[in-house]
Amino acid sequence: MMNRDMQAQAIDGAGDGKAVLLPGERVDDLQCRGYNIIQNPDVFCFGMDAVLLADFATGRAKGQVMDLGTGTGVIPMLMEARNKGAFFTGLELQQYSADMARRSVCMNGLQDKISIVCGDIKEVPCMFKAASFDVVTSNPPYIKGNHGLENTNTPKNIARHEICLSLEDVVKAAAHLLKEGGTFAMVHKPFRLAEIIRLLSAYRLEPKRICMVQPYADKEPNMVLIESNKGGNPMVKIEPALIVYNQDGSYTEDLLHRYDG
Repeated sequence: MMNRDMQAQAIDGAGDGKAVLLPGERVDDLQCRGYNIIQNPDVFCFGMDAVLLADFATGRAKGQVMDLGTGTGVIPMLMEARNKGAFFTGLELQQYSADMARRSVCMNGLQDKISIVCGDIKEVPCMFKAASFDVVTSNPPYIKGNHGLENTNTPKNIARHEICLSLEDVVKAAAHLLKEGGTFAMVHKPFRLAEIIRLLSAYRLEPKRICMVQPYADKEPNMVLIESNKGGNPMVKIEPALIVYNQDGSYTEDLLHRYDG
């Protein structure tokens, strides 16, 4: 956790306000509508999984969107840039990450489009009314347990490991938040796909779209994008796999199109 009393640096932002940077922080270009985001590499930086989820999620132009475990707010910002919602709420457990997300929102002048809330996903029923969102997204921790971790309370470990919540906690929260017919989009690891589908079905979130992400065409998938519909009928579409890299290590046209989109 950063000390908020430490000397801060103020720089010009892309929106209405100024970005206030604490030691160790930097401003990264999202290459989308001129938006920038504040990050701290010593804490956690978003990865390709968040970018792909923002593209994959269907969204609704006039909808209310919730991002569970929003980190520094990258998914709401990218979805807002794609007009995939009217208003976005990002829920983040870690106070410092939530603070960075709020400062990024202000820096880009998005206060009327994005709200960042610091809170626990497990407490969602106490914080938000049932059936109050049209879309829910989440890039949750992928790894079960905390085996081999020397310090389970570091921000990176909390983001990567199911230390503070389980996959079922995320799915349960999404089911509470969604209206009938609403969509829940998530990115995860393929080795947990069977578990993911079982949990989604148990909470009446019917899988509708699945897309595997492969690093190379001849390699097995290392990510899965899945979107479900609350109260939907059983029928799932398996979309063509997304290949990230060409054999020479450059990004594929499909990957570049999804990011630019």
